[in-house]
Amino acid sequence: MNLLNESWVPVRRREGARDWITPHQLSDPDIVAFDADRADFNGALAQFAICLLQTTTPVDSPVLWKRLFDSPPSPETLMEWFAPVASAFGLDGDGARFMQDFSLKAEEGTLNSISALLIESPGENALRNNSDHFVKRGQVEAMCPACAAAALFTLQTNAPSGGVGYRTGLRGGGPLTTLLLAQPRQSLWQDLWLNVLERSRFLAQCGDAQKSAPHFRFPWLADIGAIQTGAETAPAQVHPDHIFWAMPRRIRLDFAETSSGSCDVCGQNSDRLIRQFIAKNYGLNYKGTWDHPLSPYYKSKDDWLPLHPQPGGFGYRHWLAWVLGIPGDKDAQRPARLISHALEHRKKQMGVGLHLWAFGYDMDNMKARCWYESTLPLYGLSDCRDGAIKEIEQSVSTWLAGAKLAVSCLRGAVKDAWFSGDARGDFSAVDMAFWNRTELAFYGQLKDLIETLRSNEATLEDDLPARQAWHAALVKAATDLFDHQFVGTGPIERQKPRRVAEAHRQLLNSLHGPKMRQALRLPEPVRAGTKTNRPALSAG
Repeated sequence: MNLLNESWVPVRRREGARDWITPHQLSDPDIVAFDADRADFNGALAQFAICLLQTTTPVDSPVLWKRLFDSPPSPETLMEWFAPVASAFGLDGDGARFMQDFSLKAEEGTLNSISALLIESPGENALRNNSDHFVKRGQVEAMCPACAAAALFTLQTNAPSGGVGYRTGLRGGGPLTTLLLAQPRQSLWQDLWLNVLERSRFLAQCGDAQKSAPHFRFPWLADIGAIQTGAETAPAQVHPDHIFWAMPRRIRLDFAETSSGSCDVCGQNSDRLIRQFIAKNYGLNYKGTWDHPLSPYYKSKDDWLPLHPQPGGFGYRHWLAWVLGIPGDKDAQRPARLISHALEHRKKQMGVGLHLWAFGYDMDNMKARCWYESTLPLYGLSDCRDGAIKEIEQSVSTWLAGAKLAVSCLRGAVKDAWFSGDARGDFSAVDMAFWNRTELAFYGQLKDLIETLRSNEATLEDDLPARQAWHAALVKAATDLFDHQFVGTGPIERQKPRRVAEAHRQLLNSLHGPKMRQALRLPEPVRAGTKTNRPALSAG
């Protein structure tokens, strides 16, 4: 089975029908999305398609990139692009196999159930201790080759730690991925092509383009020793294409013991159901300054490290960091290189509205706590001039500073109302409720701000009304949640009225206090009898 020639990619067509296509059909304008049976497979398939296009496209000019964005290439053109690398995408056979160790023998590794390819599957300790409470064993015992290929790429791309010598990926275990989507959605091709760079620009970012041997691009085409001559693999040791096809795990699917039946993942019948694979530790050990173009990064001392999803999911609090970045010596973050390139260099070429699609596993070492994904609107940001984007960055930074302070005030007030003394515990529900309650107001103001600044001449003369409106929204959300969800609705016999009243008073004082005014750059409140021309602080 060759993944470039078989119809194995599940997609959804414009009228809602499901279909399975070959990769050279990705430019079909009737296809609107991937349609796998698992959310992580959809994220992996999107990356697989983008990686394939990026590593094979000859397109190297913005003009040609724009032409193909508006008029997708024919299937024949894509076949011509893919033909030189087709030998690297065989899934089975005696030689090199896609994303599988080149020379691993059955007697050298351990035999694993095919379910172990799925990141959330219970590990050996969970099975031994009978602690697989939420994710049960035995749910997936056989996969068709298409699902096995998707699972294999998903695991190698996300690669959480798996015990001694079981390596994480070059973005660490469970990386965050951010992609651009056209808005409104037109076709899958547009969404994929938005995330492909011109060839020379991509080659200049990370790796050594002079490392042209096939195994420096696709590491499963040779023994590990041909790539990793020492204990680590750094960008300078491989071709830039390698960043998309990293292979930290040594795995080989067992095609000798297949059977017929229904796939436990997609339900399709197959006469080659795969039930097990061989695995061995000490695969490629990725170290150094890898700069993956589809992931945002944060600054840690002098290094930039890839971001990973954390408990609590995604929301507008991440918008600034993932779209425009957060400058600074400490706690600095920057968006994925692809996002920055699109907003800085493709304003005229795109001509469409954009969304940001963010997804990834929240990992606790080897354990998958949750899969998160969300879309964040960008409205008309790509139409704004550079100076306007800087003003948007400053305004949003101010709004988020106020929101972070408000949620801290609310959390503290709820704790003080519920408990005496310094209570410990998980109060994340308070935070999540606040972020959800204020999301609509944030995006409403963001949309208005971007619409105001889309004109080439427009400037933000006075954003005080917006900051005052945002302050009012924060105050209302925090007090409503305190009064009607977390404290005020509790059984009166279980409350301490004096403690609740004091916590409520402190909450209001904090929400209107000097720290909040400083965070939102609000003027001092007008005292009775004082004459001033300054605008008064909004009531809230």
